[in-house]
Amino acid sequence: MNPYVWATLLSTLGLGTLMTFSSSHWLLAWMGLEINTLAIIPIMAQYHHPRAVEAAIKYFLTQATAAAVILFSTITNAWLTGQWEIEQMTHPLPVTLLTIGLALKLGLAPLHSWLPEVLQGLDLGTGLIVATWQKLAPLALLLQIHPSNSTLLIILGITSTLVGGWGGLNQTQLRKVMAYSSIAHLGWMILVLQFAPSLTLAALYIYLIMTASAFFIFKYCKCTNINSLAISWPKAPALTCLTPLVLLSLGGLPPLSGFLPKWMILQELAAQDLAITAVITALTALLSLYFYLRLSYAMALVLPPHITLAHMSWRFTPTRMKMHLALTTTSTAMLLPLTPALMALLKR
Repeated sequence: MNPYVWATLLSTLGLGTLMTFSSSHWLLAWMGLEINTLAIIPIMAQYHHPRAVEAAIKYFLTQATAAAVILFSTITNAWLTGQWEIEQMTHPLPVTLLTIGLALKLGLAPLHSWLPEVLQGLDLGTGLIVATWQKLAPLALLLQIHPSNSTLLIILGITSTLVGGWGGLNQTQLRKVMAYSSIAHLGWMILVLQFAPSLTLAALYIYLIMTASAFFIFKYCKCTNINSLAISWPKAPALTCLTPLVLLSLGGLPPLSGFLPKWMILQELAAQDLAITAVITALTALLSLYFYLRLSYAMALVLPPHITLAHMSWRFTPTRMKMHLALTTTSTAMLLPLTPALMALLKR
């Protein structure tokens, strides 16, 4: 892709999200979402591969449907209350419709089926954008409207953690595993959003760091499935030792960084007299931890010739930049001691 076109698309992508962040009027926020969607479509289809084009079309249709639901809900709210302000979304009917539309944009279960298929058709760089940056604007809107229907959010959260755990168990493609991981982590964020928005932000920050670290590692090692994980040691032996820490942090295993949001979200759910919800959510975390353990086992403990379906790679010396990889990997493994400082910063 032409560098000028690439720079324009990335600038437009950031502009759409920032417009949604800074808007107090629903039409401007909706325009930001649409600008963001239209900017990501050419990036998704840039390689002209049939799978990439299919993923771009599926993403466009899904996001267009979600945008139509969001616009309908905001017009309904303006009709019923006379308000276009984002924080004046008070009527239960448009709030419920808007929550469903934003859940479709985020890929929350049971509106999740597009996300694994779309992510599987993309390269790892574009997949990282879809799994991280594209979640920011809808989550910002959810945080601003303060949904009053707690039952709907709890159902969406529990269903997402269950689907994210069960769906990743039998996957061999790393991009689909990361898609189900995204669904599960978003379920945790949605569960606590109405009770403690600062915890949702903390979970979001940790999720962004962990997911970026995992995608950077897969891109660095050129891994797209479990078999290719097993032959990554000739390319980066030290990284092969650190990758299980990143994967187990995604699963929420203490004392790694991913344990922080899960631990505090379970505490908050128990404090809100939602003990059954907390127990179910904690059990779903074991499902996610299982398939992360599976990936860790394949990368750190299985060596050729035990896996015969993968081809050995040449041991070329890597020349790519590794600073972003070092920063995200270190943060993923070692942020837990900074929990008090992080929470104090978010509660300001």
